[in-house]
Amino acid sequence: MKVTGTTVVVTGAGDGIGRELVLGLLTRGARVAAVSRSAEHLQETATRAGRAADRVSVHALDVADRQAVEALPAAVVAEHGQVDGLINCAGIIQPFVPLLDLEYADIERVMAVNFWGPVHTTKAFLPHLVARPRAHLVNVSSMGAFLPVPGQTAYGASKAALQLLTEGLHAELADTSVSVTVVFPGATRTGIVENSAVRPPEISGAAARRLERTMTSASTAARRILDAVERDAYRVTIGKDAAVMDVLARLAPERAARLVRTRMKALLST
Repeated sequence: MKVTGTTVVVTGAGDGIGRELVLGLLTRGARVAAVSRSAEHLQETATRAGRAADRVSVHALDVADRQAVEALPAAVVAEHGQVDGLINCAGIIQPFVPLLDLEYADIERVMAVNFWGPVHTTKAFLPHLVARPRAHLVNVSSMGAFLPVPGQTAYGASKAALQLLTEGLHAELADTSVSVTVVFPGATRTGIVENSAVRPPEISGAAARRLERTMTSASTAARRILDAVERDAYRVTIGKDAAVMDVLARLAPERAARLVRTRMKALLST
């Protein structure tokens, strides 16, 4: 779906990849409904839109709040007249601890945002999308969906659930006007740690340098996602780390898991 002239809803639009998606969509000629928990962050996104700010509406809500999400389509249609796309980018991580030490509340919070959030928005907006001549649904999963990361087991489970949800939607919507894309970012420079209100791991030395070398910028990630939308891609990996590990996880899953465990064990060393 070419995004010029369309209206796209973006969750997680307050910063990181979500903010860059908003700015990228505006550059490509779209209108955007920007969604985030933080009204302050949304205002910053709108400010960065500059002269294109008149094509952005901001909607401060938590995607885990089903009632709030169910009221969102009416607000978006009232502002823009239509909805042609939905990009579920909102996401949080868990505290960097093993599942054994993770509180149930933390597990439930991660699932509420990362899995139930996209379920809520998809159920709310899909009737509008299928009514359009061309529409697109994007769910941003994670490399953690197909590779276990120490100290992020619940997060990985939430993103794996989102992956299969997206693939199921792709199958169900195959004969409709709605294209579906699942996205697997690798290490990306965003504020997800701070936004998740968890203490960042203290990584230094070779591990820190290796992580820095592999990280993708949020703007590059957003550009790759929008390129995928415009060519109706089924799935896309972002970053060399995600691309390489995607292949390795298919060919030698235990070896891939062992490699990640070895390289990322510092996440649990603090």
